[in-house]
Amino acid sequence: MQQRFSRRDFLRYSGLASATFAFPLTARAISPNGKLRTAHVGVGGMGLSDLNSIKSHPMVEVVGLCDVDLNRLNSAGKSLPDAKLFRDYREMISALGDKVDAVVVSTPDHTHAPAAMTALNAGKHVYCQKPLTHDAYESRQLKKVSEAKGLVTQMGIQIHSYPVYRQAHAIIQSGAIGKVKKVYAWATRTWGYDGPAITNYQPVPEYLDWNLWLGPAADRPYVPEIYHPANWRKFLDFGTGTLGDMGVHVFDTPYDALALTAPTAVTTTCRAPTGFGHPEHNKVVFEFPGTKYTTDTLTWLWSDGPQGLPSHEELGLSKDVKLPSTGSFFVGEEGGLLLPHIAEAQLFDSDKFKDYKKPVVETQNHYHQFVDACLGKTKTSASFSYGGPLTEALLIGVIGNRFPGQKLEWDAKNFKISNHPEANALLTHNYREGFKVENL
Repeated sequence: MQQRFSRRDFLRYSGLASATFAFPLTARAISPNGKLRTAHVGVGGMGLSDLNSIKSHPMVEVVGLCDVDLNRLNSAGKSLPDAKLFRDYREMISALGDKVDAVVVSTPDHTHAPAAMTALNAGKHVYCQKPLTHDAYESRQLKKVSEAKGLVTQMGIQIHSYPVYRQAHAIIQSGAIGKVKKVYAWATRTWGYDGPAITNYQPVPEYLDWNLWLGPAADRPYVPEIYHPANWRKFLDFGTGTLGDMGVHVFDTPYDALALTAPTAVTTTCRAPTGFGHPEHNKVVFEFPGTKYTTDTLTWLWSDGPQGLPSHEELGLSKDVKLPSTGSFFVGEEGGLLLPHIAEAQLFDSDKFKDYKKPVVETQNHYHQFVDACLGKTKTSASFSYGGPLTEALLIGVIGNRFPGQKLEWDAKNFKISNHPEANALLTHNYREGFKVENL
């Protein structure tokens, strides 16, 4: 596909072939008109949704757009003629310097941490899509660096701010169902791949910078419609499978409401590892230490794939209760709570709670909360201090699907899978030469 640029278009791209970048610590200088100046990494798909949601805040000025796909970049740029366009996020952050205050990262998972850390290293506030990172070490480091620099951060788990989830959070913490002893969580969709190795290689289309799309991942040939734009979540080197992707949504409210920390162990049941795809069907048992809202220990049972629904018998529910395709169920000492994905919680048994008045919560906008926090007006509810540990916990489970049937003991204090050296080695990975980032 041929790309044609006007002189104005050409001037909007700043030195695309540059190989070196400088990142002066010049952030947090809000523009003279008092607006938050944002730059966006990834502007197609979810990235476009993030862009539109951030720019809907009246105090936002979009100054930079970045995407490795020229079709997506040019499309997003049409509505923002004053924003500069870039293919490489490193160059964008370097070139814009003190003209940008915050960076929004909306890329495939494997680029989340490199892009977010590059922005943090330059002193920029960061909004980063979920799951926060591709490996556990990256989660630990983003939390550490963002806290040390005192920067505003928000993980892009938008439903964290939805009223139905915040209401369920309030119900759990009120003690309505008593201390929780077990949580079931599930998603019947699958972001796994049980097929053969990918071999139908094709030439890279002219509109795509394949090298930049791969970023820190190992080099490989391009395959259309497999990695970019839609199916990267299914593959080990780029995504985190259904557990990492949907698990962040489904785990969020239980993790937050129960004030959980790190699991002590995980055990996975799935097909044998292939070395390149996440499993299509996955069951994971997480063991958590107790909190003030749980019994002495908490068992968390995750299942995904088309057969991922738990049985009514497991949940202690009658057959006439319709289970959502994605959701969670809290087993409390004095009752149960069913939380469907993006729907209001249901309490059981229903007769006991027929007169129960659910807490009233105010509406929040997850994106605007980030902008307002950058402007010093509020705090974010899903900062990297929260999103980092949540993602880290999930990613221990994702490692488990490489070792089905084996219990992995997690020592969070020392950042170590203490009983399995091979699994422990997967807590981090080497970045490809040319894409290494300070602090990762």
